[in-house]
Amino acid sequence: MNSATVLPPTQRNAVAARVADRSDQRLRRIGMLREPGGLAQADDPHRVATRIDRLSRHRPDVQPINPRAIVSGDTAAVAAAGAVLERIIQTSDLLGVGYLEGGATAAQAVGRVNIGDVHGRLVGYGTGSLVSPELLLTNHHVLPDAGTAESSSIEFDYQDGVDGRPRPTVSFALDPARFFVADETLDVALVAVKADPDDLARFGFNRLTESEGKVIVGDFVTIVQHPRGEKKQVALRENRIVDVLDLFLHYETDTEPGSSGSPVFNDQWEIVALHHAGVPAPAHGEMGGIVNEGVRVSQLLGFLRRQQFPPEQQALVDRVFAGHAAVPAPRPAPGAPHQAVAQAMPVGAEPVDTVGPPAVGEAIQIDPDYANREGYDPNFLAGPEPVPMPNLPPRLVPLAAVNRVATGAPRHVLPYHHFSVVLNKQRRLAFCTAVNIDGNTSVRLRREPDRWSLDPRVPADEQAGEEVYRDNPLDRGHLVRRLDPAWGTRTIAKGANDDTFHFTNCTPQHKDFNQNRTTWAGLEDYVLENADNRDLKVSVFTGPVLAPDDHPYRGVQLPRQFWKVVVMVTRAGMLSATGYLLSQEDLIRGLELRPEEFDYGAYRTYQVPVRRIENLTQLSFGTLTEADPLNRLEAATTAMEITRPEQLTL
Repeated sequence: MNSATVLPPTQRNAVAARVADRSDQRLRRIGMLREPGGLAQADDPHRVATRIDRLSRHRPDVQPINPRAIVSGDTAAVAAAGAVLERIIQTSDLLGVGYLEGGATAAQAVGRVNIGDVHGRLVGYGTGSLVSPELLLTNHHVLPDAGTAESSSIEFDYQDGVDGRPRPTVSFALDPARFFVADETLDVALVAVKADPDDLARFGFNRLTESEGKVIVGDFVTIVQHPRGEKKQVALRENRIVDVLDLFLHYETDTEPGSSGSPVFNDQWEIVALHHAGVPAPAHGEMGGIVNEGVRVSQLLGFLRRQQFPPEQQALVDRVFAGHAAVPAPRPAPGAPHQAVAQAMPVGAEPVDTVGPPAVGEAIQIDPDYANREGYDPNFLAGPEPVPMPNLPPRLVPLAAVNRVATGAPRHVLPYHHFSVVLNKQRRLAFCTAVNIDGNTSVRLRREPDRWSLDPRVPADEQAGEEVYRDNPLDRGHLVRRLDPAWGTRTIAKGANDDTFHFTNCTPQHKDFNQNRTTWAGLEDYVLENADNRDLKVSVFTGPVLAPDDHPYRGVQLPRQFWKVVVMVTRAGMLSATGYLLSQEDLIRGLELRPEEFDYGAYRTYQVPVRRIENLTQLSFGTLTEADPLNRLEAATTAMEITRPEQLTL
């Protein structure tokens, strides 16, 4: 028997109508792809910029490009975007071997769906992929209901090995009683696999991500499939995205019936779509007269988020969205016990968790469209008067880096989600940062692996980048703590968290200083939760003390001290502003001369008058000096060492 499931006529007609309706746009985009630099202009500029940003996650030599510059037709931006895309996407087929290694790993989780009827008879084939440790993704027209799923199975390793001989196959029944959901409009079905977790873990899974920037018009895609129910095959890369719709992608590729439910991968082996149909398109002779359609992964995940499941099923769905995608486990040698899998995992790899769902997270991804950042809000505290950012005196303004896309004054302010930065272009570090913190709506986001980025609004040579931190004990120290601006909706909180990973918000801090718990680390939390704070809100200003005699190191002078000013409104409706200093001087002394030897001297937190911070930084804090409780004390010129938060004067 060699029967494959096919799309029902109603759905197939709908696909054909979409393909016909988009003919003009598709032909225009294909024409643009043939022009020099056309990759940067064949799709929406924001999507192009987001694609470049996501490519930079995989390629450290790629820098984000501002989408507004592309929209405006900025010659340099369009040329830079075109150069990046031509180099990475419109490349020759000379790819690194890592591409094949990634494909072999991704293909492990793809299997043949054997479709059964109510009598247990085999009636057709499809393709499916594991997308979590327990759940299999395929099409609705492959598994239209739980009854069909109950009679069907997933078969892995139905393929030839490198020796040309068939591999031993492994089949598992499906378990719709544990989990099953399907949608005819999106043509998607998600079902649990009935298997021992250790048995299933050997095949790994292909993570689904909601992140933008996975694909644009002109990208090549690869489809791992079981065409007509035959052995696993791959339509390798010479298949191009030719149109991006709200719900679907259109692409050229070699597929057959039985390929329904196949994952569509980009060059980074991220699933970008779920393949479900190919329909005739006579106008596209260059594509063999066929246009293929896949359902966008972002739409599939959006559908899942809108559903309501019982708690035990929701836990399974959460694992689809989990930030830690399980690395497909190395295949054990024939006859080896399953325990050998965990032992064979590479150092640093995370084994498949079979106990419970990990916390939801998402890798650091900075939105390249900076037009949506509102920055620090001086009216955030709703106190007796606004609390503006510290002011630069006229003589320091020429030293501030200029935000080249700023539309208003002052142009040296770099706004992000819920915070802003003023950068000293000479020192390549921040003059100051300003953040609004809302303790009532804060979102606790798990820390994903750090990925720091330069801010494209400022020349790269005005920012202290990765070269300062390589192969030494210096940490990339946050000035605005990553969770401080993470409040509001989860989307905004996530964007704010990720914005803190700009090098503009980073300062060199010795690891012994940055990683140890000190009173400094908990100042904001204490003021939020334990002080006489009216609304559980604070605004915080932070920065390094940029002294002229700071130690030089790799083109950057390393700050020895850091300052902080925390502002709140008391329950009496009065502003309270308190200042703090912390030193790492003993830790960084001699870093350039003898990097293998360090003076691990003491570092201490001091509460100091705000006026003292003004004198050290030459910044103006306006009326906040009058709101400082130390300003009213006789010992206002002294510094009080703080060893525990209860010693703060607020």
